[in-house]
Amino acid sequence: MNTLEERRNENVNAKLKLENKKRSARAFRFKKEERRYWILLLSLIALGILASYGLLVYNNPVPIDSPSFIPVTKRRVVALIAMIIAAICQSLATVAFHSITNNRIITPSLLGFESLYSVIQTSTIFFFGAAAFINFTGIGSFLFQVGAMVLMSLILYGWLLSGKYGNLQLLLLVGIIIGAGLRSVSTFMRRVLSPSEFDILQARLFGSVNNADSDYFPVVIPIVAVVMFLVFAYSKKLNALSLGKEVSTTFGVNHRFSIIYILILVAILMSISTALIGPLTFYGFLVATLSYQAAPTYDHRYIFPMALAIGFLILTGAYFLMYHVFNAQGVVSIIIELFGGIIFLYVILRKRSL
Repeated sequence: MNTLEERRNENVNAKLKLENKKRSARAFRFKKEERRYWILLLSLIALGILASYGLLVYNNPVPIDSPSFIPVTKRRVVALIAMIIAAICQSLATVAFHSITNNRIITPSLLGFESLYSVIQTSTIFFFGAAAFINFTGIGSFLFQVGAMVLMSLILYGWLLSGKYGNLQLLLLVGIIIGAGLRSVSTFMRRVLSPSEFDILQARLFGSVNNADSDYFPVVIPIVAVVMFLVFAYSKKLNALSLGKEVSTTFGVNHRFSIIYILILVAILMSISTALIGPLTFYGFLVATLSYQAAPTYDHRYIFPMALAIGFLILTGAYFLMYHVFNAQGVVSIIIELFGGIIFLYVILRKRSL
């Protein structure tokens, strides 16, 4: 019996030694996980490109080699660029926000961005009428909305997360209260609008890439590109920040400065996405949650690309299916939000805590 047990122990020890030899001190524990990551990432990118091609070409009356192809598909190109911008903003902002708060449930979208956007849009038509609301477009109005949302988020996050007595629970509570208050104000103003004004307003309060205006792209694209570069450049410090204040400080990271710095970048990304295409409450959470499952690593240099690929594929795939297969153009964002909300509830019920 002793000899049999000794052999079993020797076999177990041999297997452990073999696994330890295969382990890596890099971003992935095993070479197998790294290969799986790259195969999955390249597959998602290929599917996203295929869905993009389908959005541009499928059911298009003009051949792709025709000189009239670009003018005819201009609206589709604008929508595709808006999808790329939304995927970048929502995925990077949500993953970075999860890391600095050390919590993978709450997202920036739950803490007032959509509510403030709704108040800005509703108050415009409420106080100035439908004509002023329709003319509330252009670079000036876009920058005003982005600036207002960035200012509100910096005051909220900067005070509650980096303050002496700030903590995550207080941030969540105050953010939900502010969001509920802004939604109540917006709902009250909408109730006294005329039916025609309400219909005009409601079209903008649904998140859709069709809301995007190509006139904003010369301003939006450079800003998003710079912020994306800054977020990627901060990936290594985000790895330390995701471990908590004590650990990150031990590694030499200035925790207070890093939190404020990332919050500014997150606020800019979320504000641009919301002002450009409208509210997408659970889209970022859906993308981030799937990315954590698809990229089994702590390293943000690998999580960010996976999040971008998944976010872009979700948008392009959903719009292609709804537009060209089910002929349901108006429900794309609703379907995305529905699946995102279901996954959000599933994660909360599984973790049983925030």
